[in-house]
Amino acid sequence: MELTNSSAIVTGGASGLGLATVKRLIAAGTHVVIVDLPQSQGKDVAQELGDLVQFGPADVADPDAVNAALDLAESRAPLRTAVHCAGRGGTVRVVERDGNPGSLEMYSSLIETNLIGSFNVLRLAAARMVGNDPVDGERGVVVMTASVAAWEGQIGQIPYASAKAGVVGMTLVAARDLARKLVRVNSIAPGIFDTPILSRFSQDIKDGLAAQIPHPARLGEPDEYARLAMAIIDNPMLNGEVIRLDGAIRMAPK
Repeated sequence: MELTNSSAIVTGGASGLGLATVKRLIAAGTHVVIVDLPQSQGKDVAQELGDLVQFGPADVADPDAVNAALDLAESRAPLRTAVHCAGRGGTVRVVERDGNPGSLEMYSSLIETNLIGSFNVLRLAAARMVGNDPVDGERGVVVMTASVAAWEGQIGQIPYASAKAGVVGMTLVAARDLARKLVRVNSIAPGIFDTPILSRFSQDIKDGLAAQIPHPARLGEPDEYARLAMAIIDNPMLNGEVIRLDGAIRMAPK
């Protein structure tokens, strides 16, 4: 995908995997809109990163807010790239320790953000891309974020694992759906990465997580995600693929 004279959106772009991807995209000369929650650091981050970056506050499951962010991107240049990193975790068991059934409210909320939000960003971004003039046989590319939890979700991760399995399931179908419109769709399935989602854990717990990774035996770095996202964007033959980025980890039950 040709990135010059184009724009991109990166959801969850105010921190972690998304922020690393924003930095890689602007280094390639792309206009980028950070799509993150209104209460995030997105506005400050955009100001720090310079004229190529804008902030589009949005909940990814909100069509109007996402469309406003897409309008912001297209005000600069045609939208040709969308990298969807936004998501959140939470714990739900099928039956809680007190014997009560797991929270349907929490399950539904996490599905809303992590799965419905993924489809919302995918459909709205792709609808903009299909109107672009083709460049080197492409109109656009979408990179979504799944997780190794799609295959090896741990106890308590049932809503997160369900949602990420849904992202895996939609990747090939979306790629096939958009093929004639010259828009590619791929997903990255990260393992354990050193992002703000781990900030609530002590260093001892993070060290224990890192020790589970065969090689390299450390937490993943956000820029390693960003480098893979850029490789997917760059390579026109990568389509309909879910790529694990996990140091060969296979998660234990808990």
